[in-house]
Order: sequence, then structure tokens, then C-alpha cells
Amino acid sequence: MARKISDSSSALPLIYTPDFSHEKRLYQDGCQFVAGIDEAGRGPLAGPVVAAAVVLDPDNLPEGLDDSKRLTAAKRVKLYDLILTQALAVSAVSLSADEIDNSNIRKAALTAMQRAVAASAVKIDYALVDGRDVPPHLTCNAEALIKGDQRSISIAAASIVAKVTRDRMMELAGKHHPEYGFEGHAGYGTAKHREAIETTGPVPGLHRYTFAPIKGRFIR
Repeated sequence: MARKISDSSSALPLIYTPDFSHEKRLYQDGCQFVAGIDEAGRGPLAGPVVAAAVVLDPDNLPEGLDDSKRLTAAKRVKLYDLILTQALAVSAVSLSADEIDNSNIRKAALTAMQRAVAASAVKIDYALVDGRDVPPHLTCNAEALIKGDQRSISIAAASIVAKVTRDRMMELAGKHHPEYGFEGHAGYGTAKHREAIETTGPVPGLHRYTFAPIKGRFIR
């Protein structure tokens, strides 16, 4: 399938407002279903990486979509519910910490994106992917958009779905392992989290043993 990277990072402005222009162009070119693809959880020391694929309804676009990192938690949840209600298709896939350790975070994130496309309830014709990389083995044409979650509302929607889904998974992990406070930091390397790792050790199947400061110091 055709793949390309859109734009050079040196030529891009620092701040965007996401819109539907990329999708509109593709629909005008004859595509029936255009998806935004994004992931959450590349950087944490624990938990899965989660990718989402969202096909928005061109005639019923949720208002207020933006890069999930620029939204409050309450706003993300509100938009998450709107996306699930109004989108034509939403799919989300997670890869565990063990799967990340068995390859690497980049490959795991791309695999999760590819599986999210494959899991879509509609046959996606074209995927707009956040970042520089197009996942391998996609069943559709695709384009990587640098800062895509700030440029395309479909990618922004995917970023929200991936982030809220992952946060809820980490909240559940926090209930099972209260000493780590996962519900507060979602597995990122906060001082509290690092202190808990030093005191209690990492949790097999939940912590990423190939990430510092765990790598080389703890055995599963």
C-alpha cells in the first residue's frame, strides 16, 4: 500500500489548530472511510502502549477535538464519550509491557496501530497516522503527519481515545497495586513511582524491564 510522510519538521509552524482539511481532500479523491491513528504510552515505565483508529462522520463531527495532551482530563473524557457516540468507527488495541520488552517501544507502538486499523468495524480506505512512521502491513494506503494530532481532528480523536483508554487501564492497575499510585501518574517516571520501584521492585507483566531505571537492575 502507498505510504508517505507529510512535510518536513523544519518547515512546520510550532502551533496548530486541528481541522478536517486532510480528510476532506481524501474524501474528495474518492475515499469512503478515512481514519486517524495515534497511540498513547510510549514513555511510561509501566503499562501497555495503546493505539486507536477513529473514522469520524464528516456530517457529524464532534466539537472541540484537539491533541489529547492539550486537554484537561475532564475535557478528554467528555470528548471520548462524544467520539464513541458520533464516530462511524472506533477501535483501540493495547500491547503489554512484556510485548514491548520483547521488541522495543517503537515497534510495539506501530504494531498496535496496525492492529487498530485491522480491528476497525469499517474497511478503512486511508489512514492518517500521527508522527513520522507509517505502520507496516497496513491493509490501506496511509500517510504519516508530523504533529498530526495537532493538525487533523481525526488523529486528535484517536489520541483522545488512546489516552483515555490507557488511563483507565492504569487506574485499574492502581487498584491492584496501590503502593505504586498508577492512577495518579499512569506509569510515568514520577518521583513517587521511582521510589516505589526502589522499595518494592517492579511488577512482572506490568513494568517495562527494558526501560531505565529498571533495565539491568531487576530480573522478572
